[in-house]
Amino acid sequence: MTSFEEFLTTREAASTAFVEGDAGPLLGVSVDTDPATIYAPTGAVVVGAKIVNAGNTAGAATFAPGAENRFEILHSGSDGDLGYWTGIQRSKVVFKDKPEPVTMNLRITELFRRVDGEWKLFHRHSDLLQER
Repeated sequence: MTSFEEFLTTREAASTAFVEGDAGPLLGVSVDTDPATIYAPTGAVVVGAKIVNAGNTAGAATFAPGAENRFEILHSGSDGDLGYWTGIQRSKVVFKDKPEPVTMNLRITELFRRVDGEWKLFHRHSDLLQER
């Protein structure tokens, strides 16, 4: 069984794949049964595992390879079958329809639960970081 700390490395790699146009690794670490939610940087609230995963697939398709991405974890933890991390996702992404890379720094809170012994993402809240 993977520790939560080890899993967070896998989660960060899935995030990098996502911002390079590949939703597969993110879908691999996400729940496929309810409950599941995303509070997106746009202000949208997405509810339901199927809708969340379809949205993630569509979202990844807007990106092109060449991203820089890292998690700046401010704190994280797990207890039994629940885990979380919160912090900043710092990214420079390439959108398929834009010629120049775009900096996207997001405040993140993610929640995970164990499903058949594996950590799975079931909630993500992200919004734009206001730089000082």
